[in-house]
Amino acid sequence: MSNTTKKIVGLGLFTAIVVVLQVLAVVIRPTGVFNISLVLVPIVVGAAMYGYKAGAWLGFVFGVVVLITDAQAFLAVNIPGTIITCILKGALAGLASGLVYLAIEKKNRIVAVFLSAIVCPIVNTGVFLLGCMIFFMDTINAWSAASGYENAGAYMILSLVGVNFLIEMAVNIVLSSVIVKIISIGKGKQAASEN
Repeated sequence: MSNTTKKIVGLGLFTAIVVVLQVLAVVIRPTGVFNISLVLVPIVVGAAMYGYKAGAWLGFVFGVVVLITDAQAFLAVNIPGTIITCILKGALAGLASGLVYLAIEKKNRIVAVFLSAIVCPIVNTGVFLLGCMIFFMDTINAWSAASGYENAGAYMILSLVGVNFLIEMAVNIVLSSVIVKIISIGKGKQAASEN
């Protein structure tokens, strides 16, 4: 089997994992209105194993699944803004994760994975917040006031992303060592098949 074929198959498997994990997150819904994106872990692994373009693809798929399964509250307010926010947050998170890994991998794979695992949820959450500010600020202000917050910024941080972001970050950090092992196994098998 050629390396291109192996990459396509591997990326296909990671794509399926991303879809399944995000759909399960919506079904389980452990935190109320918004879901914790445990799907960021396979995005980090895929970006590290197959490159930053693969990371962007996996993030794009994640964004599309979020758009289809979990963006109704935002779609009701601004359809184009929701599409842009969902797609960009995922794609940029995967892209950034892959670029960070690529930049540091040759110096220290453990540090590369650790930083990639941190960058992914930061970009995902940051782009989501930016999208909220650009496309949904009037709605966020209304939700904030209805929830008893005097400040929409505090509402966004504490209610929309706070707990989710912390859990996503913790999961990625805790699983960093596992991610390193998965990447080592994957890259080791790749190297062995090339010889």
